[in-house]
Amino acid sequence: MTDDVEVEVGAVAHGGHCVARHDGRVVFVRHALPGERVRVHLTESAPDARFWRGDAVEVLEASPHRVVPPCPFSGPGRCGGCDWQHVDVAEQRRLKAAVVAEQLHRMAGIDREVVVEAVPGDAEGLGWRTRVQYAVDADGRAGLRAHRSHEVVAVDRCRIAHDLVDATGATRRLWPGSERVEVVASVGSGETQVRAEPSSGAPADQVVTEHAAGRTWRVSSGGFWQVHPGAADVLVAAVLEGLRPRAQDNALDLYAGVGLFAGALAEAGCRVVAVESDRRAAADARVNLADLGVRVEGVAVDRFLRRPVAHRADLVVLDPPRSGAGRRVVEELVRARPRAIAYVACDPAALARDLSSFGERGYALTGLRAFDLFPMTHHVEAVAILRRAPRRDRG
Repeated sequence: MTDDVEVEVGAVAHGGHCVARHDGRVVFVRHALPGERVRVHLTESAPDARFWRGDAVEVLEASPHRVVPPCPFSGPGRCGGCDWQHVDVAEQRRLKAAVVAEQLHRMAGIDREVVVEAVPGDAEGLGWRTRVQYAVDADGRAGLRAHRSHEVVAVDRCRIAHDLVDATGATRRLWPGSERVEVVASVGSGETQVRAEPSSGAPADQVVTEHAAGRTWRVSSGGFWQVHPGAADVLVAAVLEGLRPRAQDNALDLYAGVGLFAGALAEAGCRVVAVESDRRAAADARVNLADLGVRVEGVAVDRFLRRPVAHRADLVVLDPPRSGAGRRVVEELVRARPRAIAYVACDPAALARDLSSFGERGYALTGLRAFDLFPMTHHVEAVAILRRAPRRDRG
C-alpha cells in the first residue's frame, strides 16, 4: 500500500481537518480545504482501522480561500498548534460555524444557523494568545509539539502569541533541565510571568492581574483565564444579554474559576454562589469577589448540586471544562428548575451532547452566539442560552 493517495476533499469536520474518501474508506485530512483536490501523505493508515489520517502535502486544485500560511512553522510535519493557517480568516470562521451547526444537528437534533463572530484583540488572527505553554527539546530549546506527536518543533517565536509573550524572549533562550516553559501575559496590566517546569528557581506561587468587565481580577499561577484579550468582556456581555438577570435573583456560577461571571451577576443585583473545585482558583475568587458578597464554594460541581441550597437557583452560568458538564450534572441541575441557563462551551461536541441531555429534561436552546477566540485553530467558543420549554397540554 502506498503512503500517498490522491483525493477530493469533502466537508470540514470537528478537530481541524476535512473529510475525504479513498477506496471507500474515510480519510481525515489536515492542511486541506473543502472542494480541493490534494495529494495526501497518510500518517495513520492501519489496514484494519475504521478511518485513516493524513496531511495534504501537495495541492492539485486549490480553494479560492487558500492563503500562504503567515507562520513558517505551519504545515505538514511541523508545529501542530494551528489548524487553519492556510485559510483566510473569514473562511476560518465559516468553517467553524459549519462544525458547530453540524454537531448540534447530529448530536442534539437541533437545526440552527450559526455565525462565528470576530472579537477585538487580534491582528487578522495573529498576536492574540496571552498564555502559551512551550515544550522543551533535548537541546533545551523551547518550541511546540507536532500534531499528534511528542516531537518538539523549535520556533523563533509563535505567531499567534501576543507581543507581551514574545517580549519575554522565552523562545530565544535555552532551558536546560526543563520539560516545559509557560508564559503568561496580562494585556490590561502589562504583567508577565515565565515559569519553567521543573522549576528553575521562580517563585512557586506567582500572581497576574487581569482587567475585564470593569473589574480587576487576581489570577494565580496555573489558574484559568481566557487566552484571547477580548474574550472575557465579550463572554460576560453575551451571558448577561442571554440571562437577563433581575435584582434579587438567586444565581449559580458553576465551574466559576476566579469568579468572572459571578462578579458580573452580583453587580447586576443577583445573590450569587460561585462553585469551583480548584483550590487556588477558589481562593482567588474569594479575593476577587469579597466586596460583592458572593459566596464561594470550593467543591466539585456535582457534589454541590446535591445540596439543598443548589435547588434555589433562578439563573445558572455553566462553564465546564472541554469534556462538558455531563449527564449527571445536567440531571442534578434541572432539579433546581432555573429560569435560564447560560452554557459557556469551548467544544462543540460536548456542548451538543449536553444540550441533548437538557432537551430530554425540558430545557430548550433559545439563543446561541459563537466567538472566534482561537483564530488559526479549529477551536471556537459558544454561549448557549437555555430556558424551560413550556409544557404542552395533554389529552
